[in-house]
Amino acid sequence: MRRLGTEEWSGLAMLVVSVAVAAPVLFGVAAPTIPRGGWIALCTLFLVALLGAITAQTSAPARYGGFAVATVSAWALVLTAPGMGLLLILLVMTAATSVYVLPLRAGFVVVALNTGVIVAVTVQVAADVTESVILAGFYLFIQLATLLSSATLIREQRMRRELAEAHVELQAASVLLSESARTAERLRISRELHDLIGHQLTVLTLELETARHVEGAGSREHLDRADRVARELLRDVRATVGQLRTEAPDLERALRAMADAAPGLAVSVEVAPRVRLDEQQSATLVRAAQEVVTNTLRHADARELWIEVTAEADSVVFRSRDDGCGARDVVLGNGLLGLRERFAELGGDITVDGRDGFRITAWVPAS
Repeated sequence: MRRLGTEEWSGLAMLVVSVAVAAPVLFGVAAPTIPRGGWIALCTLFLVALLGAITAQTSAPARYGGFAVATVSAWALVLTAPGMGLLLILLVMTAATSVYVLPLRAGFVVVALNTGVIVAVTVQVAADVTESVILAGFYLFIQLATLLSSATLIREQRMRRELAEAHVELQAASVLLSESARTAERLRISRELHDLIGHQLTVLTLELETARHVEGAGSREHLDRADRVARELLRDVRATVGQLRTEAPDLERALRAMADAAPGLAVSVEVAPRVRLDEQQSATLVRAAQEVVTNTLRHADARELWIEVTAEADSVVFRSRDDGCGARDVVLGNGLLGLRERFAELGGDITVDGRDGFRITAWVPAS
């Protein structure tokens, strides 16, 4: 079961506060100027519309419409129950949540409109003009404070997310550069072994082969033994060269290093021991993990991510899934399209599924 985060808890707190300030009418202690059943329906509409407007999975038009309905509903609730001063907190909520849906400048417009409604209500209930001005000013400053606080929080969250994404990209680039340097060094050593030792041993074998035809049967046993040793050494050198050319990078270490660079996201990495990849395949899987981690930080609203690489009969399979919101209609962006092209170049493919969290399955032919 997914753990509740600060945003979910704040949503629950908002729901509790909304019910609490409306409780006198909901439970018949106070009477609105319209039928109580209609007022309760209006209160329910306000809560549903406001929660829908700030839900991440909702489309942009639905968020705009939901927020408009919530704002107008809040005005109607306040105007039809003028004697309930705490009900004005509903207007403070609409101001605070406006920045989750609208630009900041539009939030100031909402505050101004809310203040107009507050003035209309306080004129009815205040004993004199001074009290009305004080109440209106009090709620005006509360709205501005919550609006700016919410805007600051959103900006900080965006900056932290962008920093985390940059950190993941930097770590991925560092991993790929490190592996590329190791591969270049292995290739350099393999060439030197082949050019120097391999050449010398080849010459030695040819010389010994010639010596076998030299007269003198007493030396033949030693010559044959030296010939076998030289051939074995040549075979060992060639095998070592082959290992240096094809040795795969430590994929699990690379993925774990990149996963550790994702703050606020618990990433689990598992790589099967039988996985064997060349440099290009390993780089593609590192890029796949980078794209997955970045997209999870940016879009998924997830707290846990699982990455698994397994070896099957004739392929290596990369799987990832998170506990985020997923997507009913998955649209591949530039990152995933580029990733699909990378796997296609290697003879593999990639599939995505957003019905339960976000899942990616990709494969490349086994080396």
